[in-house]
Formats: sequence, structure tokens, C-alpha cells
Amino acid sequence: MMRIAFTGSHRVGKTTLAEEIADNLPGYYFRNEPYLQLEEEGYLFSEIPTLDDYIEQFTFSVKQIKSSENDVIFDRSPLDLLAYIYAASKTKDIQIFYEEMTIAMSQIDIVVFVPIETPDLIKCQESDLPDLRREVNDTLQDWIGDLNNTTLEVTGTLENRKKQILDKIYKQIK
Repeated sequence: MMRIAFTGSHRVGKTTLAEEIADNLPGYYFRNEPYLQLEEEGYLFSEIPTLDDYIEQFTFSVKQIKSSENDVIFDRSPLDLLAYIYAASKTKDIQIFYEEMTIAMSQIDIVVFVPIETPDLIKCQESDLPDLRREVNDTLQDWIGDLNNTTLEVTGTLENRKKQILDKIYKQIK
């Protein structure tokens, strides 16, 4: 009976982990990240995502949370998409987006943060935009404490991360 959102930069193992958790929670609906859903609907993203691309994903993510039922797992949330907006344009006033994000995120029961670990478990190519990846990660680490949600930062192997999340969920349910 809860909504779980996975947040983190790209190439941290977030989707794999979210899918694993969905497989372990019968009855939960898995929501692909907004990028994939928008692409399926015909949205054409730039080869290297632009500020407008991130804003489109952010708006989609906010609407998705507002219209969702319980027992859902979100791969990505407005929180991480706002971090991408912030990284893509330091000059843009993000206050209105930040307020929208906090309202949407207040509907999430558990926020799972998947950070970049040291040493980094996933090797990135230059095409993976490693500087953007790091900047988004650092922004998320700064912002996640501002949420009033139950948050869980997971580290280690896939199995360790999965155990940390399932233990937290079962404690919440009791």
C-alpha cells in the first residue's frame, strides 16, 4: 500500500534495482522512467538532452505521481529530473519547479536514493556524460535531506541494495 520512487543520477543501477524490487513485490505496478514513456508516445529527444527535454520529463513525472494509485514503483522522480534541470541551466530560476517537486514528492512513501559510490561500481564512457552524472548526484545528495519523506540511501551490490530496500518496506508495512 505504498508508492516508492527511485532517484539517482544516470548509470548508477537505479532501473535494474527498481525492476528487482518490483519483481519481489507482487501486486506493485512498475512505472518506467519518463524518458522511456515519453519516447514511446512519440516525443523526440535531442541526442544530448536539452533543458527543454528535462522540463518535459519533469512535468510528465509530476503528473504521473499525481494521477497514480498506491502500490507503484517509479523509476525516476521529479527530484532527480529537477537536479538535471538545475545542472543543465544554472541561470534558470527553479523555485517554481522546486515547489512542484516537493508537492509531488509528498505523495511518495519511500524515496530510494541510489548514489554514485566510491569506488564507482559502474564505469562510464565519455558519451555517458560523466560530469553531468556527478553534478546531478551531488545535487541530489544536497537536496534529499530537504524532503519530508522516508528516504533510504542504498549502497553495495545489487543483492545488498535489494535487501536494504525490502527490509525498509517491510518495517514500514508493520
